[in-house]
Amino acid sequence: MEIPRHWRLKKQRYGLVGEVCPHCDHKIFPPRDVCPNCGDEAKDLYTFNGKGEVYSFTTIYEAPAGYESQAPYTVALIKLDEGPMLTAQLTDVDNSEIQIGMPVEMVTRKMRNDGDERGLIVYGYKFRKRASGIAFTIVEFSCAYIGGDVGRIRRSTEITAKDVRNQSILFRSA
Repeated sequence: MEIPRHWRLKKQRYGLVGEVCPHCDHKIFPPRDVCPNCGDEAKDLYTFNGKGEVYSFTTIYEAPAGYESQAPYTVALIKLDEGPMLTAQLTDVDNSEIQIGMPVEMVTRKMRNDGDERGLIVYGYKFRKRASGIAFTIVEFSCAYIGGDVGRIRRSTEITAKDVRNQSILFRSA
């Protein structure tokens, strides 16, 4: 791996950075400089939120060179919330739990060693199953605790995943 190229691609490797077309607002990943939707120039960087869902998946039993120690592993086609699809390895999830439509989020993980085990460690993005109901409980408790008066606060019945992402959960006094 050449070092200058490694640093040039750092944003794309450790975060989901693509482009957005200023003409039609189409989100592009990976960056291409030309919008596949309208054909105009697209050089405005766009950082994706790293959340999406499994569109399709397969398990790799015979891994390519450099990944032999990880086999078997699951690779999925991920449809990002903003629209683009990408291929990524799934991590921190049991193969029996994986299903089409499963919500996932991007995480940075070790991909492999470049050369032998003393070589450069290559990191990249993988996706893991997104936490569900537990996040609501933690956020609810944290907000109640920070706001004090724990016994007199109850949860609004209109909490959604979007509210949790935007940290706009409302509490009412009892």
